[in-house]
Amino acid sequence: MILYYFFRSIEFFLLLLPYSLRKGFFVRLSNIAYRLDKKHRRVVRQNLLFAYDGNIEEAQIEEITRYCYRNLMLNFLQVIENRRMTEKRQQKIVSFENREAVDAAVAQKRPIIFVSGHFGNWELGASAVASLITPTVSIHKKLNNPRFDRYLLQSRSRLGMTMAEKTGAVRHLTKALKQGKAISLMIDQNINPRESILVDFFGKTVTQTSAPAFLARKYNALIIPAFIHTRDERRYTVRFEEPIEVEKSDNAEADIFKATQAQSDMVEKIVRAEPKFWFWCHRRWKTEHAEIYA
Repeated sequence: MILYYFFRSIEFFLLLLPYSLRKGFFVRLSNIAYRLDKKHRRVVRQNLLFAYDGNIEEAQIEEITRYCYRNLMLNFLQVIENRRMTEKRQQKIVSFENREAVDAAVAQKRPIIFVSGHFGNWELGASAVASLITPTVSIHKKLNNPRFDRYLLQSRSRLGMTMAEKTGAVRHLTKALKQGKAISLMIDQNINPRESILVDFFGKTVTQTSAPAFLARKYNALIIPAFIHTRDERRYTVRFEEPIEVEKSDNAEADIFKATQAQSDMVEKIVRAEPKFWFWCHRRWKTEHAEIYA
């Protein structure tokens, strides 16, 4: 309770400042976290060496590690900003690329499954899609602290986003798809083997949710990868990648695997192109390759 009200006090004073000063405050926090958090610096290094088979320069490892902390803090800042974000403000800072397939699916009232990952300013990207393209239903993993949990929900549940708690979320997702609506799912983290299938990522086996492919196949939904990019942390572009159609052969398991692998390949392509924007602090390979984190 004390930590929450301390945070709200800091937030109150930060919101009195211009955005540039708020951003500067969080950037400084990221520099402090980088110096103090040896554990996750090590995880970033282990991930990078494993993903690139050791073929990565020390200077690049340091650059990516530093930006990983910066990007995480900027997403924390975005949670605060989203609580008072308006569509008009989003339209000024966010643009979209390759939205033709999205617009066509919306016009046809075909259900859409947006898939993305912890890349760039993912808090802004998810909010902008729901606000400026089409409302979405997404999954919310409940936080241990109920006050911070409500705070995060209030930030994300504005401007077109509906958040469903992870427990029982399938009911909300299927209801949306049955009604021809859109859902959005993050697919780039290690998950319980009982809730996933094995695919390749950077040439190594990982667990990945098969939910997007399963739901798309069952409800004739179109899977559309969406990732947010920036050059200057002031203007952002949500780029929709090539849609993924899930086949409906006599072998449902093969259809789902093929579409899930295609999603993993898409995430890998995005990360390889701009590796510093991905959340390397997460132990992505821990289920199948726990030894790299020893």
